[in-house]
Amino acid sequence: MDIHAILPPKGRDLRLDLFRGIANWAIFLDHIPDNVVNWITTRNYGFSDAADLFVFISGYTASFVYAKMMLERGFIVGATRLFKRVWQLYVAHVILFVIYIAAIGYVAQRYNDPDIINEFNVAGLVDNPIQTLTQGLLLKFKPLNLDVLPLYIVLMGFFPPVLWMMLRKPDLTMLASLALYFAARQFGWNLAAYPSGTWYFNPYTWQLLFVFGAWFALGGAVESRSVIKSKVLLYFGLAYLLFSLVMTMAGRFPDYGHMMPEWLFDAFNPNDKTNLAPYRVLHFVIIAFFVTRFVSKEWPGLQWKIFEPIIKCGQQSLAVFCVGVFLSFVGHFELMMSSGSLLAQIFVSTAGIALMTGVAYYISWSKKQDKPLPKPVPAAASQPQASATADSTPS
Repeated sequence: MDIHAILPPKGRDLRLDLFRGIANWAIFLDHIPDNVVNWITTRNYGFSDAADLFVFISGYTASFVYAKMMLERGFIVGATRLFKRVWQLYVAHVILFVIYIAAIGYVAQRYNDPDIINEFNVAGLVDNPIQTLTQGLLLKFKPLNLDVLPLYIVLMGFFPPVLWMMLRKPDLTMLASLALYFAARQFGWNLAAYPSGTWYFNPYTWQLLFVFGAWFALGGAVESRSVIKSKVLLYFGLAYLLFSLVMTMAGRFPDYGHMMPEWLFDAFNPNDKTNLAPYRVLHFVIIAFFVTRFVSKEWPGLQWKIFEPIIKCGQQSLAVFCVGVFLSFVGHFELMMSSGSLLAQIFVSTAGIALMTGVAYYISWSKKQDKPLPKPVPAAASQPQASATADSTPS
């Protein structure tokens, strides 16, 4: 079967690092309830949010990194490298899972506040610890705010055959993903959670954004160039983003929402995040097209110092994400124990982002130290050249 995908050009795309860093910061802020600072995140101004961005970029980078390897070294090698990444993600999840529930348990016991155990969905550990931990290792039991990483693990685990098909039939693979998305929404497909219910992020529907990211990286952006540059998309996209802002604000402020027709308000509120509502997908696609149109890979702003901390967090995304999830619990608890004032909210938010950024810089520095230093040029090697130069000098 011929290869029809268009591989991305060589070189690091700092746009991916920038927006992945933004997603990590936003996820941290959004996980802290009653925090005025999270009003700066995109979830308050449209249907999609940082989770959509995170999944899309994950699909984009996965195809960017492993497509060439699969073409040059075969499906088996490419698949094993993908599974190696899945294992790294799983280990990170297990470590975060253990630290997270240990911290919640310690806080609940130290401050005699059992409500925290219920709030963060870890009550099962008290009643049935062995089975609950086992289900946690199987990704079926997830404390509050630990839903994104298991979704990422599952999507990456099933990505090898998808990538194989994407390289050969990218448009057909994208259509198959779209068909699975609508079938899952129609028939209510989802994975079971423990002790009851289903996954908060339905993998059958959220795979659409992951596959869309892969399709976009492997030629979709090139194929869609005429649409991305069209005035029709520009005007329709701006109108839809404005409509999304209005409907989102209606959901945030009940008095404003009651002014709208009930049928219109109910169509978009509450925002169906679990099954990735179509209006949410459309909102994100428009944003992705606008970013591609107005922010090129060579945009000079990507070199601005003001963006360097965000880009650094995007480059060390996994570690920063895990630290951010843990710090969101710490920040939430600190606000509960303190006055929860505006100053406290700003301090907790900025301190958390500073710590995440510090981790990113440390890991980046640490990786550089693992690389061997360049070997110095032997002095003896330069002597013959010097002698030859001296001999050729006219007297």
